[in-house]
Amino acid sequence: MTHRHDILAIGNAIVDLIAVADDDFLLRHKVHKGAMTLIDEARAEKIYAAMGPVTMASGGSAANTVVGAAALGAKTAFIGKVRDDELGRGFTHDIRAMGAHFTTAPAVEGPGTARCFVLVTPDGQRTMNTYLGACQALGVADVDESAVKGASLVYLEGYLWDPPEAKKAFRKAADIAHAAGRRVALTLSDSFCVDRYRDEFLQLIRSKTVDIVFANESELHALYQTADFETAVNLMREDATLAAVTRSEKGVLILTREESHAIPAFPVDRIVDTTGAGDLFAAGFLAGLAKDAPLAHCARLGAMAAAEIIQHIGARPETNLAAMAAENGLAL
Repeated sequence: MTHRHDILAIGNAIVDLIAVADDDFLLRHKVHKGAMTLIDEARAEKIYAAMGPVTMASGGSAANTVVGAAALGAKTAFIGKVRDDELGRGFTHDIRAMGAHFTTAPAVEGPGTARCFVLVTPDGQRTMNTYLGACQALGVADVDESAVKGASLVYLEGYLWDPPEAKKAFRKAADIAHAAGRRVALTLSDSFCVDRYRDEFLQLIRSKTVDIVFANESELHALYQTADFETAVNLMREDATLAAVTRSEKGVLILTREESHAIPAFPVDRIVDTTGAGDLFAAGFLAGLAKDAPLAHCARLGAMAAAEIIQHIGARPETNLAAMAAENGLAL
């Protein structure tokens, strides 16, 4: 069966509200720097009222990834739940305008479209406070079986493990993909997310429910509960069919049982906002993998996409990524 899309992602459909903040602001509002914290609607309104001027942009981890991959020329699709409200219509417009296929029916009742309040400190670190809203309505009925079967790669975000019905949708999509001979990728999303679901994530990896794992260093250490990087790497090499471990300025390590590749970080002029760096690394890596590029090439493409995103506010590309790849000898 030929595939209609290179990458189909399932994730939380979120609108980001991004503002610059200092460390004192984080302390006053008791938020964990560098983490994603789930909040209720009352706390969402309190944080929003205290934030400075905001930049509004469609976001969500997996949605950012498919948008980045589309910018590199991949054919992408997204499954995620919004409410039929102003923010939901804005999210739908944006993801379609950026080249991703998105047809999930919006919720017509219940909580509003999800919002993530992103606080960017002067060091470029991002701290996220997320009200899941309509995302919690995503369920197995939203998984388009023909779309999953028709995608070369299916990409799932670890954040989906928070809403119970989304977890069921995750498992259904993985089963459909494997039955069709497709590969399934998982991003661990956040070290606090790993702390919440460590045993379940390890089971997904070891049972081969997922074939490809994306993790940063802190997520890797959290997964294996060790501060020793080499120990964690060796455990991941044993467990995963293919893994990409991102290490910020130290680059990325690509692991399989048979080989490993240490790829340096792509040069950047200035770090402005690290929001979406992991999402865009996954975009470049998966775009390359869908085209059967060598693993080292996939990793370089991911590093380039991540470098572009951290040099401006927001988690969607502002540069023509396909042209940037061509200029750097990374065209697919």
